[in-house]
Amino acid sequence: MAEDGMSKKQQKSKQKLTQKQREDRVKAAEERAKREAAAKERKERTKRIFTIVVCVILVLALGIPTMAIAVLGS
Repeated sequence: MAEDGMSKKQQKSKQKLTQKQREDRVKAAEERAKREAAAKERKERTKRIFTIVVCVILVLALGIPTMAIAVLGS
């Protein structure tokens, strides 16, 4: 009987450890997902800024010579 009692306590302690490990794994997975989402957001923001900068450069590259020709041509 005493051995049965000890084995139940051991099983409970194993279950608690397993549950704690599960909680740790869930927390780690959530943290990993948060980091991935943040990285994805940064990547998208950087891509958007790059696109805007390229568009501005193209507008200036095409607009300045056109305005210079218009002003000097008159």
